[in-house]
Amino acid sequence: MDGFAGKVAVVTGAGSGIGQALAIELARSGASVAISDVDTEGLAVTEERIKAIGAPVKADRLDVTEREAFELYADAVVEHFGKVNQIYNNAGIAYVGDVEVTPFKDIERVMDVDYWGVVNGTKVFLPHLIASGDGHVVNVSSLFGIFSVPGQAAYNSAKFAVRGFTEALRQEMQAKRHPVGVTTVHPGGIKTAIMRNSTAAEGVDREGLTNTFDKKLTRTTPEKAAQIILDAVRKDKARVLVGADAKLLDVIVRITGSGYQRLFSTVVARLVPNAH
Repeated sequence: MDGFAGKVAVVTGAGSGIGQALAIELARSGASVAISDVDTEGLAVTEERIKAIGAPVKADRLDVTEREAFELYADAVVEHFGKVNQIYNNAGIAYVGDVEVTPFKDIERVMDVDYWGVVNGTKVFLPHLIASGDGHVVNVSSLFGIFSVPGQAAYNSAKFAVRGFTEALRQEMQAKRHPVGVTTVHPGGIKTAIMRNSTAAEGVDREGLTNTFDKKLTRTTPEKAAQIILDAVRKDKARVLVGADAKLLDVIVRITGSGYQRLFSTVVARLVPNAH
């Protein structure tokens, strides 16, 4: 893939899954990469794989919810590489539980990581992206940022918020003629550990749900997802749907409007009865 040689890219949540695949693919494409995660063991694996490619890499533990730490991190990355061209706000967590039984603190935690983590990363790096003269913000929402399902109110809320935030940002960059592209990413079922690492409300059969998710709902590999995302960045697409399932379900929502809610709630109840 061309278009990344000489660029400096920042990837959060790079210790596994899509983040790890993005970092490695960027390195293969000629970029220098700043990677971060709270999972230091996974991060070390990503770092070693990038070093084996021969690409420059800076690896740091980072909790995306800690705004002051994120601000210091941005300064450190710029000092290390001299510039930053791209930020991939990918770090995220999953949670399962109906609104009725989900504690406030669990909803807040999902919003802190999945939404505010994206806002923090975008805000602290945006001045550097503008200054680079060739910037790009890539914010990972979800297929659940396009439609909602039972048991996912917290996650849906965060991912819908990421979508709204990112779409507004793209328009602002265009209106002000800033040299920064902005892309919202909506992955479908990706073969990652996000569900295995998820938390859940009391009474939810998380193990059963994880098995269902891994066996029936994941179709796309992280490596394929990374290639699709980077191709969208090269083309400066406003939105990218990752996976055939994402494209199909997006069409259903467009056709049915709010009617998708009755359809999807029935399907979810049959497919994953232990989801809520």
